This record gives sequence, C-alpha cells and structure tokens, in this order.
Amino acid sequence: MRTALGTLTAAGLVLTSSLLALPGQAVASTAAIPAGNAPSCVTVWEHTGRITKTGYARNDCPHTLNLKIVWARGTDGPCRTVRPGQSISTQVPRGVRSFDGANLC
Repeated sequence: MRTALGTLTAAGLVLTSSLLALPGQAVASTAAIPAGNAPSCVTVWEHTGRITKTGYARNDCPHTLNLKIVWARGTDGPCRTVRPGQSISTQVPRGVRSFDGANLC
C-alpha cells in the first residue's frame, strides 16, 4: 500500500510539474513543419515565444543557395544568400500567421 501510494504521488508530481512548465514556455519544433520548395538538405524549424514567432532555415547542402523564410497569411522574409552551414531567420508577431518553411528565391 505504501509503495503504491508513493508511486502515485511521484506520478502526480511529474504530471503537475510538466503541466506547470507548459504556459509561457518557448517552443522550438521541427515536427510536421513543411519545408516549402527548398531542397531536402535545408533544415527548417520554428521557435515560438510569448510575443513573436521566429522561422529558421539552415543550409546543410554542399552549395550556396538563395533562400527566404515563408509565412502564411502575410509577407515572407527577404531573399538571402546562404552558404553551406549558415542559417537565416525571420521574426513575426504571434497570431494567425503560421510558419511554412523556406523557399528558393
């Protein structure tokens, strides 16, 4: 009985602490993010903060590319030359806009 109660208490603490960590936490994710029309050697991800969202693209290709960050329902980022191993980012206010990856330009 004592062991079962201790296990339930520990599980409750883990669940409670994980739920408390969620609100207001910044989230960086690569799950289910479309890559736009950039080649598969370009890695894209998004970081969501309390006020803004930032879209990132890293050129993991062996050659230089011209890339831009793409956002739904608004203006995309500027076209930039990105050498192998370099990253670009564009920041927008949080809201209805969603990150659509990176496009060649």
